[in-house]
Amino acid sequence: MRTSSEAPARPERGLFGIVPPGRATDVAVAALTGVVQIGLTIGASRNQPDREPLDLLAFLLLAVGPVALLWRWRSPAGVLAVVTASNVLYFALGYPYGPAWLALIVAFWTAVTGGARRAAWITAFVGLAAYFALVALVGRAEPATLATVAAHTSSLLLVLAVAEMAIAGRQRRLDAERTRAEEARRRAGEERMRIARELHDVLAHNISLINVQAGVALHLMDEQPGQSRSALQAIKQASNDALGELRSVLDILRQGDEAPPRAPASGLASLDRLVAGAEATGLPVSAKVEGTPRPLPAGTDLAAFRIVQESLTNVTRHAGPASATVLVRYGDKDLMVQVDDDGRGPAPNGSGGNGIRGMRERVAALGGELTTGPRPGGGFRVLARLPIDPGEGGQP
Repeated sequence: MRTSSEAPARPERGLFGIVPPGRATDVAVAALTGVVQIGLTIGASRNQPDREPLDLLAFLLLAVGPVALLWRWRSPAGVLAVVTASNVLYFALGYPYGPAWLALIVAFWTAVTGGARRAAWITAFVGLAAYFALVALVGRAEPATLATVAAHTSSLLLVLAVAEMAIAGRQRRLDAERTRAEEARRRAGEERMRIARELHDVLAHNISLINVQAGVALHLMDEQPGQSRSALQAIKQASNDALGELRSVLDILRQGDEAPPRAPASGLASLDRLVAGAEATGLPVSAKVEGTPRPLPAGTDLAAFRIVQESLTNVTRHAGPASATVLVRYGDKDLMVQVDDDGRGPAPNGSGGNGIRGMRERVAALGGELTTGPRPGGGFRVLARLPIDPGEGGQP
């Protein structure tokens, strides 16, 4: 159980996704920095007789920085201020040069990467100003010259610049990861919508045919049993078609190493079969193709087929006693699909349901146009124009 005297828990993730190291790592970094900083400075002092000899204050200043690093991730700005102050005092008092700045480098790096970037830059310039002011006041170190100012300033700027470059590189990697994740989510969403449209179009059309024929069969069962046979045959054919198309849709979900789909994708080549299935429900349908039929991009071919299929389904379900006309016109740059009926028109609430919404999504995905609504003389019209790229005809 945690007591009130215990330090707050270390954050799990810092700025730019950085995970601060554990306490043992902090101790190891502080200890290694202290040993290197103090040990090598002692060695370097032997060759600097003109500098002030190392005394108790010098060793305390050399030790303050590494000890402060124990809290570098808990308070990056505070630790940097302490380490900077110890370095300013150490060098301003004229003690020997050496890696006494090692703890300062670690503190600057931690501050920049730990979320205290502004504090790091402010501390750097305040520390430089304080150092040169103390040099002038104490007089134990060489006077500030343009060369020494440039040397000290460039050294600190180099450390800060390297840390900033590391942050920028990490940010680019995180942005790239987020972009990939968003793209994956977008593609998954589009795939779900595509599968939902396919399932809706396949099932709604064939189940509507089955429902109509089942009603006919029940009506004729008692009065004209012999004629109910044709309705049952139509139900069998519609159910077979539904199962076949459903298998094709589910093949979308197969893994990459599985066998390819066993049934060809639906397209305008199956228009006659689609019309025959609608006529089996008692809906008179006339189909006409204008222009020269030619291979179409797979997406355009499937969209045209689904538009006719959904339109005939809506006529069967909502138009009442009616007949339908299907017109497919191959143009130079686009394909026109038009389905008219002479029924009672759209529902009073004007809702297009999922079917018309699905058609709009299909057409929009291909960059085409879809117009739906009452047609002159009564009934309902669905008109779609799908672009055709002559250079990609027949391509998936």
